[in-house]
Amino acid sequence: MTHFGKLIKPSTLRWASSYFVEDQLNTPFWQMGPFHIALRQNPRLYRTKKSVDCDGEEVARIPRATLKEAQAALLEYLQFTRSIPFVEAENMSKNSPHFLRKLLKKVKNVEGDVRRSMSRFLRYHPINEFEPFFESLGLKPYEYTPLLPRDLMFLSDDCLLLENYRVLCEYRIERNKIGPIYKNAVQLFQHESGVLPSKLQAYEELGLSQSFLAEVILCSPRFLIGDVDMKFVKVLEILRSLGVDYDRIKGHLTVQESYNWNMILRVLNFFSEMGCSRELQGLISQHPGLLFGGSGDRTLALIAFLLKFGLPLDQISFMFLQLPEIQFGQFVSNLIKCFLFLHDIDMEVDEIGKIVCSYPILLGSCTLKKTNSLLNNLNVGKKRLCRYIQENPQELGKWRWGSRIGPLPNSGEDIESERLKMKFLLDLGCGENPNMMKKALKVFRGRGGELQERFDSIVNAGLDKKDVSKMVSVYPQILNQTKAVIQSKINFLVNELGYPLSTLVSFPSYLNYATQRVRLRLAMYNWLKDQVKVEPDLSLSTIVSTSERKFLSQYVNHHPSGPQVWQDLKSKIYTG
Repeated sequence: MTHFGKLIKPSTLRWASSYFVEDQLNTPFWQMGPFHIALRQNPRLYRTKKSVDCDGEEVARIPRATLKEAQAALLEYLQFTRSIPFVEAENMSKNSPHFLRKLLKKVKNVEGDVRRSMSRFLRYHPINEFEPFFESLGLKPYEYTPLLPRDLMFLSDDCLLLENYRVLCEYRIERNKIGPIYKNAVQLFQHESGVLPSKLQAYEELGLSQSFLAEVILCSPRFLIGDVDMKFVKVLEILRSLGVDYDRIKGHLTVQESYNWNMILRVLNFFSEMGCSRELQGLISQHPGLLFGGSGDRTLALIAFLLKFGLPLDQISFMFLQLPEIQFGQFVSNLIKCFLFLHDIDMEVDEIGKIVCSYPILLGSCTLKKTNSLLNNLNVGKKRLCRYIQENPQELGKWRWGSRIGPLPNSGEDIESERLKMKFLLDLGCGENPNMMKKALKVFRGRGGELQERFDSIVNAGLDKKDVSKMVSVYPQILNQTKAVIQSKINFLVNELGYPLSTLVSFPSYLNYATQRVRLRLAMYNWLKDQVKVEPDLSLSTIVSTSERKFLSQYVNHHPSGPQVWQDLKSKIYTG
């Protein structure tokens, strides 16, 4: 573990955190299978006359009778005027509602004879046939618009597209699923005449059935581009040698994934190097996500993560054989979240490494509550929680979502800390006020011995001890910060802002506000004062403690440029 500190501090935390902050509009480094939420939805609305299409444009709903007439006119045009075969023409006319809606907007006098009006319009206004064609293949306008040929309008001008499209149809691939194939592998539809059937035949001669190939095409069409994909063939050979037949492989494939067969082959080879070949069949059957979830990238990422912590390969192999009966993606997510939790409570790097290496199954099996919830439920500080976990790592398994968690039992240190807190309050003269004692004990955080040190730091700044005692009795939370933080905030108040130290006596809660908030409020107040839009003698407590909503409405919005100045200052102060 001597190399651990060099490996983990910046790199591993950045690596682990990336999974939770990566832009969700792009494909994440690992995709959490059923936990992935579709980014685009088009809900049906029944109580309005208008709905929103996939491009965000508001459109009128087409009456059913009008739609049928428009479909018939489009079918007639495509079949008889443009000589498109009936099957394709019918599919285009019946499965391109967005295109029809757009077309109907252009047709005049559509309230009368819809079919005749449409036919007359189409006679003099040729359409871009690729639009209804791509839509009928299952693509939305926002998906197919970038794919439209620049210099073509008629399908007959792209013979290769139609020929390769018909090959897929003959392969019993549903027409409305061919669109995503085109979107992900345009080159497949540019094969010269006869090339695509020959490629499919080559794979069939390797023993692959049409139904299996059709499923693979839907999920991973790029294997039909270029020469025979030997990585794909090798993966199938290995799986077959392990006793995993094609039907079971097909059952693990899903159109929600895009498979990288080279990555999957790397995972299989890695398991072979770890000596897991004999157990791999059962492992894949129980946890298909090892291979087919994100093409195995989360598996390789987990192995790399554990290797960074110094876990030997034989123990990593043993861990895979002991995986719990939960989805593998969830297992990895749980383990990373546990790691982030240990980092959040400021556990030393070496200690995190010991727990991760000793209890990977435990960490991957439990979905921990959030850090703040655990600290509150356990009624404990970070330092003590670190010590407790190091002494009782199995307790992590009891802190799952949905479980009831009570405070940790008092230790000898806790009892001594409570005694010191009581002594501190009695020395302040709070013994005559039990309610004040109860309130202060409830809000105090940290060890009892630290309270006196923090109190003294305020006194040593130049305030009278009696005044500081009154401040603590009114607002005991000011002692929940470290001595260094208290000193820095006092220095900021007196030396940078120019306020007298006595300001703290009337406004003790100043010490609980972030310096950035105070700087922003005062900068905005001074600007408004220069514009003669606020009273020139507002107290610091009014400027700082007022809620943001009230501050904006009562002060900032009184000047036309106020909101923009506020945003500019906020951006400068919080990002600078």
